[in-house]
Amino acid sequence: MAPLVVLVLKLRRLGRAALPLLAAIALGAVVVASTASPLPLLLEAPASALLLGLLAARASKRGRAIEGTLRLDLEVGALLTVLVYAIVTRSDGALDGRLYPLVYVCVGLVSAFARPVATVLVLAFALGLDASVRRWAMASSSYERLIYSGAFMIVFASFNALLLRAEIARARSALKERIQAEVEKLRDDARSYRLLGAPAGARSASRGNDEERLVRSGVEEIHQSVLFALRLLRQAMNLHTAVLLWQNDAGTHLRISELSTDDPNVAEGPFLAGDGIFGAAITQREAVALRGLEPRHKLPYYTGPCPVRAALALPVFEHGAIRGVLVLDRLTDEPFGLKEQELAEEACRYAVRAIQNERVFVQLERAKVEQGRLYRAVESLNAATTEAEVVEAGLRTAREITSVDFAAVTLYDEAQKAHEIRAVSGGDEANLVGQQYKKNAGLVSMALENKHPLPYRGEYDEKRQIVFTKKLAPPSMPSMIVLPMLVHDKPLGTLVLGSRRRAAFGDAARSTLEVLTSHVAVSLANARMMRRLEEMATLDGMTGLYNKRAMLEIADQKIKAAKRFGRKLSVLVTDIDHFKKVNDTYGHDAGDVIIKGLGEVLRRERRATDAIARFGGEEFVVICEETDARGAMLLAERVREELGKTIFHAPKPGPDGQPVTIRVTCSIGVASFGESGETWEDLFKAADEALYASKRGGRNRSTAHASLPRAAGSKAQHAA
Repeated sequence: MAPLVVLVLKLRRLGRAALPLLAAIALGAVVVASTASPLPLLLEAPASALLLGLLAARASKRGRAIEGTLRLDLEVGALLTVLVYAIVTRSDGALDGRLYPLVYVCVGLVSAFARPVATVLVLAFALGLDASVRRWAMASSSYERLIYSGAFMIVFASFNALLLRAEIARARSALKERIQAEVEKLRDDARSYRLLGAPAGARSASRGNDEERLVRSGVEEIHQSVLFALRLLRQAMNLHTAVLLWQNDAGTHLRISELSTDDPNVAEGPFLAGDGIFGAAITQREAVALRGLEPRHKLPYYTGPCPVRAALALPVFEHGAIRGVLVLDRLTDEPFGLKEQELAEEACRYAVRAIQNERVFVQLERAKVEQGRLYRAVESLNAATTEAEVVEAGLRTAREITSVDFAAVTLYDEAQKAHEIRAVSGGDEANLVGQQYKKNAGLVSMALENKHPLPYRGEYDEKRQIVFTKKLAPPSMPSMIVLPMLVHDKPLGTLVLGSRRRAAFGDAARSTLEVLTSHVAVSLANARMMRRLEEMATLDGMTGLYNKRAMLEIADQKIKAAKRFGRKLSVLVTDIDHFKKVNDTYGHDAGDVIIKGLGEVLRRERRATDAIARFGGEEFVVICEETDARGAMLLAERVREELGKTIFHAPKPGPDGQPVTIRVTCSIGVASFGESGETWEDLFKAADEALYASKRGGRNRSTAHASLPRAAGSKAQHAA
């Protein structure tokens, strides 16, 4: 029932979506019919109302949409075409009358707002409607006039679309250039106020947007503060113009920072720093006042004749260095008094303080953003519980902090004095990841040895410096930095970052990356410690096999799977024969060698799906999935024979000083799921009884529990 309901709903939705187009086709048929024979008013009036209503509704929706859809453009175009043909045929009684050019206007209008595909479909609809009127209403069998009209429609639509879209493209290009110019001006202002560093290369979109917003707000605040001070000066000192000019970084030019004036003839600049009154104030490092100016005199910031009679220029100092010039002028020849000069100097100091305050604010905001990134990095690193997760989180965060094109993490094995490239991003990952190499004179080795980031300032020269080895090299980049990962001065590895732009790892970025690297190192040490704790909780310290607690958990899972899916399962219990005698004769150190040796034999002979555990002393347990009693006995025999052929060497030489060799055998008991029980307790007990049967039968043999007499249920004493 549900699929039928879904089908009905889809059909209803499709019919509702197609209704305007179907209505346009039906109304077009009405236009054809009314041209052949006028319709009664009772039919014509509702049809006209329906056409106008649909057209108004769809046109209104199209007007509200930022960008129309193909269907909406097609609906508006088809309905508008029907309306135009209705007007033409109603007014002239046929086509080719005095109002027929409205059809060309309609097609041109549709091509202006509709998508190209919608324009083509509306043009085809108009030609079809035109042909229908000529064929059925005007009884014309000649297609000459139709071809002529169609050609004009195509010409109107094409020219209108091309010209309009070309104009739109031109306007967009001009707007883009204007916006780019405004952005560049904003950045120039920011750099001149020391809110922004030197132009950088490519940055990530989020970092670029954050920096742009921060700089824009800082520059705007400075402009507002300075403009407020200049306006106060104009009001208080009856000035004609008050302008603050700021030096570029090179100190060669001045550009208007802020201006308060009513004069339309102020030049935009930039101006030479040594030009006219500017140069005098900068050279003398004190205020310069001019009186009795005439139109023939030249003030650099005015175009044309000089409109003022008096001017005052004051150098603007920041930490003892000249950063700009404040220029005041008035229309009268009234000199600037001492009080006015002091007020102007106070305005200079106010402007400098505004810039310094905003600079501090921007730096604090940047620091807050960086702290936010580090906080998120610490969160992701704290959530990482394995080495792979720590490495991935470290690389991801490094890309957020600064613009990097290459990133890699190496891990260091202090015992082997070897490095391993564990992860790579942005480079030849297939040939780098997993590669190991010994300690050498490369940057990775030297950074760990010196416990300091290398190379100096991140300036990398691939011709003279080696990152990993000569054969294992990262992509060619001018900026590269290797950050050592240390925990309590113990080397764990390195974080290697590279960038295609020069000076990518400046002081600010490097200090943040060093903090990140220390967090990565701690998280890496924690991941290793957690892995070690898990191993200690689940593995036997002597053999590296599972311990009893871990094996009980594995056994529970495998038995549940055997019950649920009907799988075969067998258990082997292995014990070394006369092990107490070995300990008493050769010592416990020799016993440990034999226990490890049996563990190695079991590890070699088992399948990948088998689980092995040391249950205690010299007793081992093997759980074999998808294995019946016969297969388990084959495995037991292989283990027994392999152990019998193995020669062990005692750690201590004999009394004669010669090496002591030892041979041992083992006894094995086998029990299978179903035949010997369906719980772990039953299976282990059955395998243990089979083991004791092997011991009683002379040792160095394997016994299946299913082959034992039914009465053999009592546990015999363990023969050591």
